[in-house]
Amino acid sequence: MKLELTIGGVVLERHEVEAFLTLAEELHFGRTAERLHVSTARISQTIAKLERRVGVPLFDRTSRRVELTAVGRRLYEDVRPAWDQINAAVDQAVSTGRGLTGTLRAAFVGAAAGQLLAGVTELFRTRHRDCDVRLREAQIGDAIPWLRDGDVDIALDTFPVDEPGIVSGPVLVSEARMLAVPSGHPFARRETVSVEDLARTKLLQLPGSLPESLRNDRTPQNTPAGRPIEPGPSASTLNELLTLVGAGHGVFPVGAQTRRYYARPDVAYVLLDDAPPVRWGLLWRSDGTTARVRAFAQAAHDLLHPRTG
Repeated sequence: MKLELTIGGVVLERHEVEAFLTLAEELHFGRTAERLHVSTARISQTIAKLERRVGVPLFDRTSRRVELTAVGRRLYEDVRPAWDQINAAVDQAVSTGRGLTGTLRAAFVGAAAGQLLAGVTELFRTRHRDCDVRLREAQIGDAIPWLRDGDVDIALDTFPVDEPGIVSGPVLVSEARMLAVPSGHPFARRETVSVEDLARTKLLQLPGSLPESLRNDRTPQNTPAGRPIEPGPSASTLNELLTLVGAGHGVFPVGAQTRRYYARPDVAYVLLDDAPPVRWGLLWRSDGTTARVRAFAQAAHDLLHPRTG
């Protein structure tokens, strides 16, 4: 990893900083070369080049001794703690990225996702006992902001999510798309409805903070034939959406598991027979693809797609 330090407009590369700090401590070119596993000539050349760039001598050299100049001593006192801090920060980042210890924070949206994530967590913990997992329930619009703000490391949510800086893992679950309608609605007496039928009713809306890709998938403005779909009120949680459905303010497409986890006397669920399935998968930040995140995603895949034979 290339590390640099800028002091007074002078960019010091890692080998220059290490040569300077080591020589300042050893005050001997031979011992400095041994510590850094390079030749004495290399240390001499590096220090001479550094002094030319700084513009003043950093060491007084004689045939018998090497000593820091006043400028060199001040530079050492300024650079040593800063360099130690940089190296400690890099070491911590590398440890976090490669290690399978510490805590992974995982979010889920909805009861079914929570049950699935609990199963993934159990498998993950059997494989990586030194890494803890903390589960957190998110509402419909929470997952992406939580990921961006660093509140969670990974989230199980519905696709598609086409957002810069956010990685969508493989699809883990696909389920039939249903339409939640008021229990007294004419659609409730049918076994199936078509996406074209959405032009005959109001479609409740998702929060505007959600990715456009997800809103276009769940709450389109037009049917495939181009017929306009009247927008209804918006809501920020699934329970709010279903409450609005039950009160007759509109309909809303959901996954088939909603019938089991959110059964309500005021809401009926009817199959959208020509709609694509609702897809679920894991999301994480592109700059947060740590070993923990990769191992958790692998555990999710293995739980849902176990090997046979």
